[in-house]
Formats: sequence, C-alpha cells, structure tokens
Amino acid sequence: MRRRDGGQITLVTVGFFAVLGLLGVVVINASDAFLERQRLNGLADGAVIAASDALDLDAFYTSGVTTIDPAAARARVADHVAGSPGVRVVDVRLSDDTVTVRLERDITLPLAPPGLAGATTIVAEASGQLRPAPPPAG
Repeated sequence: MRRRDGGQITLVTVGFFAVLGLLGVVVINASDAFLERQRLNGLADGAVIAASDALDLDAFYTSGVTTIDPAAARARVADHVAGSPGVRVVDVRLSDDTVTVRLERDITLPLAPPGLAGATTIVAEASGQLRPAPPPAG
C-alpha cells in the first residue's frame, strides 16, 4: 500500500453513512406525511358524506330534485371535522348534485435535518355526487 492511499476507505465509509442517514430521514418523513394524508383523505370522505346528508328532503320527495342546503352542508362538515385537532375546512363547494370538501392540516415532520423545514401542510379533497337510484322495475 502506498502512503498517500491511506485513509481513503474511511472517507468513503463516512460519505456512505451520511447518504444512508439522509435517505433514512427522507423515507421516514415521506412515510409520516403519506399516512397523515391518508387519514385526512378519510376525514374528507366522511365530511362529504356528512354534507350530503343535508339533502332537502321535501324538494326531493315532491319533485325528485336533489338539492343540498349550503348552510346545513357547511355546518355538517364543520361538525364532522370538529373532533380532529388542527384540521381546517378550506372549502365546501356545492354544484347541482355534487359536494366537494377541501381540508388542510399542518404536520410536524418526525425528523428535520438542519436547514430544512420541520413542518408542512397536507391537503385532501373529496367529492361526492348525489344520484337517486331509478325506481325498481316491476
């Protein structure tokens, strides 16, 4: 072994472990953000179902029109989300027979390397359509 080659393997090993550590941080943070987004998606789905419970039953049973009361829909979404800390209702849109709910939540990442943000915002949007089933043939 030549004298000037001494210590090269140490440098490569330290570099390898640094890259491996950063890769681990990225995987842990991405997994946590993904799982939080899945929870928020489930909450948004439930909020859409809650909003669609605000169907104007009188109009539906008399004329067959699917109309959702906007104020009641927003109140039902707020009630559904109330038990989830940190979740914000960004938007509740009603369009004909479609309900769309958009939620946001700030999360703190489990591992924040120096110089990078330790928090991020996740967003979930869900929509549902009210389509009455045709009367049974018979």
